[in-house]
Amino acid sequence: MSKEELLKKLEQLVIEGDVDNAPAAAEEALDSGVTPWECIQDGLSKGMETVGRLYEEHEYFLPEVLLSANAMYAALDIVLPQLKVRGGGESPGTVVIGVVEGDIHDIGKNIVKALLTGAGYNVIDKGRNVPAEEFLKGVKEEGAQVIAMSTLMTPTLESMREVEDKLKKEGLKGKTRTIIGGAATSQTFAGEIGSDDYGEDAQQAVDKVKALIADITAAVAAVGERVEK
Repeated sequence: MSKEELLKKLEQLVIEGDVDNAPAAAEEALDSGVTPWECIQDGLSKGMETVGRLYEEHEYFLPEVLLSANAMYAALDIVLPQLKVRGGGESPGTVVIGVVEGDIHDIGKNIVKALLTGAGYNVIDKGRNVPAEEFLKGVKEEGAQVIAMSTLMTPTLESMREVEDKLKKEGLKGKTRTIIGGAATSQTFAGEIGSDDYGEDAQQAVDKVKALIADITAAVAAVGERVEK
């Protein structure tokens, strides 16, 4: 089987949510000389891009997306250790993601995580009921460019404000961007607490996270150029 066929197979298994066969397909691709980064970028990532589009177009729903995510993670369990051993490929950015303190509803967060991971981003998942300090800890320890927070409940909106306040107090705001999402949130509320952006749904959130990281990367590059001059 050619490299293109092996990568297409990985892509299709993710789209189909084939958890059972995804690991073997990843092993087959690696054994055939496909690099770990090619498996991620040209196989698994393309599959999740399609899944994200199908979800946005209401052709896929939560069960299908989560099944596809599981297939992708099953393949990543095979690919990621080899990526570290063989080297090659660099993540376009790091995101700390979690459901804020007081809330345990994480389906939307899990979809965003899956789509970002599939796109090659380094995602630090803090889980559910995450205190503000844990989000900041992720930034400091992992050098994350973006914090992505979600909640479905109105009473826990203040937990998002707390994260924003702590970022400002510790001088991290600006260096680290934030995005919020979930049924209880809105663009208006994002503006009120000083969040950099708001995602109305999972796919929009992913697109905006990518834009935030690209903006930070460009700003850092511009500073570097000025220093060199």
